[in-house]
Amino acid sequence: MKGRSLKEWTVRALILMLGLIIAHFGVTLFLLSNLGADPFNVFVQGIFRITGRSLYDILPQGFLTHGRTHIAISLLIILVLLIVDRSYIKIGTVICMVCGGPIIDVFTKLLGFVLPEDLHFIGRCLMLVSGCVILAYGMTIVIKSDAGTGPNDLVAVVLSDKIKKKFGIVRLAVDAVFALIGFLLDGVLGIGTLVCIALVGPVAGIFMPVNEKAVNAAVKRFA
Repeated sequence: MKGRSLKEWTVRALILMLGLIIAHFGVTLFLLSNLGADPFNVFVQGIFRITGRSLYDILPQGFLTHGRTHIAISLLIILVLLIVDRSYIKIGTVICMVCGGPIIDVFTKLLGFVLPEDLHFIGRCLMLVSGCVILAYGMTIVIKSDAGTGPNDLVAVVLSDKIKKKFGIVRLAVDAVFALIGFLLDGVLGIGTLVCIALVGPVAGIFMPVNEKAVNAAVKRFA
């Protein structure tokens, strides 16, 4: 909390939660479109499958799951960042790890009452694109809250800062690498994965300066 008052940290954490809710509403739309997983989860899926085969005779049956693999990779990213530059690890990083899944579960249940079960392909495509745009918008609020962000998003944030390149371009490249590695490790790519790679980074690059101004104005007013 060095350099910031408790009130400012609280305001920034609330802004982060708002962004997280928006972002995961987008993620839920993306997932419910059933057109493919996001690049990071393709990567997780690939790691999960190759690790499961390698450790099949060592680990208890059912011990290794996609969710546990996701957590393990997230913790590994945090560990690397603690070594490289621990200033990126903040309270928001933990909030994103803990709250992301439950938020998606809530939205999935709520949207289950609204969305028709036999939604046609065009409708699913619209859900996919809308989900990617909403995800990008919420993600930039989380990042610009400067209270921390999720481990997978931090990869692009840190690289963008270190190599002095625009976030949108770096995010696109990172998503493409995650998807490619996952695919090579037997993860499943879908049209949704490709749309996510093409949209989220560039759209986030557009929203980033807009939400930076909005967050700074909110912190100035309320903190």
